[in-house]
Amino acid sequence: MTTTTDTAETNSVSDNVNYDPNHLLDALIEKLHLKNDAALSRALEVAPPVISKIRHRRLPVGASLLIRMHEVSELSIRELRELMGDRREKFRISDKQFKPKPGAPAGAPTAGSAE
Repeated sequence: MTTTTDTAETNSVSDNVNYDPNHLLDALIEKLHLKNDAALSRALEVAPPVISKIRHRRLPVGASLLIRMHEVSELSIRELRELMGDRREKFRISDKQFKPKPGAPAGAPTAGSAE
């Protein structure tokens, strides 16, 4: 088994052994007094397969869904993240997103820059 010190890999939520989106979904069902995942999908206004894919870790809890969970449950984003085991204090965006592409003309907008 090799160990990596690559920041992008060590900060990955999916690599975190404590990450458990099921705990978040179950907590929301309990807090909102819902019966099941189908009722949760209706409350969050997402298709039922979205909840299933999150439960089976085939889909991460995205920012827009996390915000929707906050709006519906009135739990803070930090509380929601803690419920799923995401205890990172800071989120870092890859440097690659803001570097100009090779061969791009000087002064051309880069990914993530405002025009």
